[in-house]
Amino acid sequence: MEQTQSRGKDITIFTILLVLAILFLAPILIVLMNSFKGKFFISDTPFQFPNGDTFSGLSNYTSGIEKINFFSAFGMSLFITVCSVAVIVLLTSMTAWYISRVKSKFNSFLYYIFVFSMIVPFQMVMFTMTKTANVLHLDNPIGIILIYLGFGSGLSVFLFSGFVKSIPLEIEEAVMIDGCNPAQSFFKVVLPILKPIAITVAILNVMWVWNDYLLPYLTIGNEWKTIPVAIQYLKGGYGSVDMGAMMAMLVLAIIPIVIFYLFCQKYIIEGVVAGAVKG
Repeated sequence: MEQTQSRGKDITIFTILLVLAILFLAPILIVLMNSFKGKFFISDTPFQFPNGDTFSGLSNYTSGIEKINFFSAFGMSLFITVCSVAVIVLLTSMTAWYISRVKSKFNSFLYYIFVFSMIVPFQMVMFTMTKTANVLHLDNPIGIILIYLGFGSGLSVFLFSGFVKSIPLEIEEAVMIDGCNPAQSFFKVVLPILKPIAITVAILNVMWVWNDYLLPYLTIGNEWKTIPVAIQYLKGGYGSVDMGAMMAMLVLAIIPIVIFYLFCQKYIIEGVVAGAVKG
């Protein structure tokens, strides 16, 4: 009886997870199907597989790449994403290490400021942020990296701090006795130990920065288009939209982040659990 109940429970859980997987994958499949249809057929038959009448081959892809200068936008997105994530991982790991190791009221207050920043909606500060970015001349590809550092530091410091607390202090004391200064201790000992949570922080921020539309649109605008910003320019006058090219460009925008996520997904749960529970 117990085995039967257990098996029935497993089947129920599997069925629920399968349904959820289908629901999550369905939008991606719909976008992929429509990227191979003529733009006039997408609105009429959005859920139908391409056939002889609706199939357009790769024309949507070639048209979209030409219209939005896709490779230029791809290069800009890649530059901003890689640099922003590298800066976030390096600086927030150092901040979290300092906050966790140097006990003081100021550091405790600073830690809670980082945690509080996680719950502040971007929409609440976006107009003030845009004005400040213009005044400080941060409305360029280099400046937006600093802005991403500010918005991404809350969650990153929180995760790194939880993991740092799990590292035995004796390890750092041993290397200090051997003659290492604090900087050498961090880069030679602490940072390698932080690798699991650093990969998790990198994955979460890559997915955020790569897919972000609002922040690049408000700060660097039309002069330096990222992929999400460039895709919107497939809209024409009087509300017309080249849906075929838009679907094709969405597929090209999704592919790199999906590959990256699939390659690194095993680190996400491990790192999140380690950063949020340990210590």
